[in-house]
Amino acid sequence: MADRRAPLAAGIGRSLRIYYGDADRTARMEALYRRFLRPGTLAYDIGAHVGDRTAAFRRIGARVVAVEPQPAAFRALRLIHGRDTGVALVGAALGARQGHTALRVNTANPTVSTLSAAFVDAAAGAEGWQGQRWDRTVEVPVVMLDALIAAHGAPDFVKIDVEGMEDAVLSGLSRPVLALSFEVTTIHRAAALNALSRLATLGHYRFALSLGEGFALPDDWTDADGMARRIAALPPEANSGDVYAVLEGHELVPAGGAG
Repeated sequence: MADRRAPLAAGIGRSLRIYYGDADRTARMEALYRRFLRPGTLAYDIGAHVGDRTAAFRRIGARVVAVEPQPAAFRALRLIHGRDTGVALVGAALGARQGHTALRVNTANPTVSTLSAAFVDAAAGAEGWQGQRWDRTVEVPVVMLDALIAAHGAPDFVKIDVEGMEDAVLSGLSRPVLALSFEVTTIHRAAALNALSRLATLGHYRFALSLGEGFALPDDWTDADGMARRIAALPPEANSGDVYAVLEGHELVPAGGAG
């Protein structure tokens, strides 16, 4: 058992170094999230992995619900945040319906573990994804975002990063939330486009796109159709980014403003 766990433990260790070891990245990330959160607000970290976003939300003073289905990453989350009464940890995936499903684990690079077979298929042979292997499968529970809200309260901000299942997460939501972000990848744009369509059925949102992990929030907000065109036009080398959505009438904290 120790021999089987060693590669995955090394992968989680790599994630910890990447996501906690870069002070400049951490500062940019926190500055961005201060646009969405103030002390006492509630954030959902969907696809929390090893919890660097959860840590940023807590430094701002927000309470956090951190959701992570991957057992090894959830153990790291529990070690880092388990004693914090301001963090609720949920060991599950989010989806369109309650139940169980198969999580495909990339033991060498567990940050891209996924529930999406389409995401795995799209990565095969794609530029920048060479050598990625989803070499282990584990059954995990699935809950709906509506159920999470019923249990923990309506969030002020929801961050969704679930490797090609962003649309499934939003399919489990039946009411608008004030603000959220979801990942987009150029190898599997359909998930992001479907997420946009789902949000359009829930309320009137404006959207902005931040590429990579620069944590810069552009000023050129657009509607769902405009964002769909931007996503479709992304060159493959853009690889990934995050779409930010804000409900009409909800104002962000000014850049550089008090948290």
